[in-house]
Amino acid sequence: MDGTTQSKIPNPKSKILVSGLINIETTVRVDGFPIAYTPVRYPFFGVQSSVSGVGYNVAKALTILGDDVRFLSLIGADRAGGLVTAALAADGIPTAGVLAQLAQTAQSAILYDGDGRRMINTDLKDVQDQKYPPDQVWAALAGCDIAALCNINFSRPMLAMAQAAGVPIATDVHTISDLDDPYNRDFMVAAHILAMSNEHLPVSPEVWVRRLADRYGTEIALIGLGGDGCLLWVKRDNFLERIPAVATRPVVNTIGAGDALFSSFLHYFAATGDPYTAGQRAMIFASFKIGETGAAAGFLDEAGVDRWRARLSA
Repeated sequence: MDGTTQSKIPNPKSKILVSGLINIETTVRVDGFPIAYTPVRYPFFGVQSSVSGVGYNVAKALTILGDDVRFLSLIGADRAGGLVTAALAADGIPTAGVLAQLAQTAQSAILYDGDGRRMINTDLKDVQDQKYPPDQVWAALAGCDIAALCNINFSRPMLAMAQAAGVPIATDVHTISDLDDPYNRDFMVAAHILAMSNEHLPVSPEVWVRRLADRYGTEIALIGLGGDGCLLWVKRDNFLERIPAVATRPVVNTIGAGDALFSSFLHYFAATGDPYTAGQRAMIFASFKIGETGAAAGFLDEAGVDRWRARLSA
């Protein structure tokens, strides 16, 4: 496998456009699934609210890893939107591309248990009916190395724009079960780098990737396998193998694990052009992330990833 001994990243500050959802996330710890009815519970320090959403998680992870992020998203002109703006500023993520044009900011409520299992409830408000201004997309695409276009409706017109600008597209279609899925097909057709989860696949991940490559010619595919690591497909090498999971710290909540895997893979791939280096480092990044409760918490910087690499190989 290429890149296994490479230790230094030659160009860590890539220019990456991220378009995706921001929401206010509330996590609630439960005793287990299924949930037994009770009129009141007191899970002390088990209820937390924070800014999250796939787009925010990816933009924050890439920023912490050192990339130049151009972040495009839509929020509400409400108090929740104000919380988002404050969080972006605190995290050093540019706010110019985050537009307050929704009636309300999207929200999610996530139940999770002690084994890391989770149930996600997302209220998108009216975000799926909104359009993002094209002139701002063109400006953000200029000089970008990768366009990470998350599968939200306002990202959909950006697929053709990124292609016209010659910017490689990366996207994550999350839990998918149909190669002709009407919602995600546009994203799968356009993606150079395509990530997803194995949770709802109708066949083995290996069979699925072969079908995916035959249908769409996908250059690079990354399938999250939970505790079994991930499956990496690289078309140029006809490479299809699993990368084992690594253990960095105890699992608290698996929410955001896929976003962490996706964003860290993009960072290292943009820096090196080596999908093997990217896959191995992404496993460390994602493993450490799930030791936190929130989807936008627990991100390592590059130095942290390197320290864990050294520790795991000792």
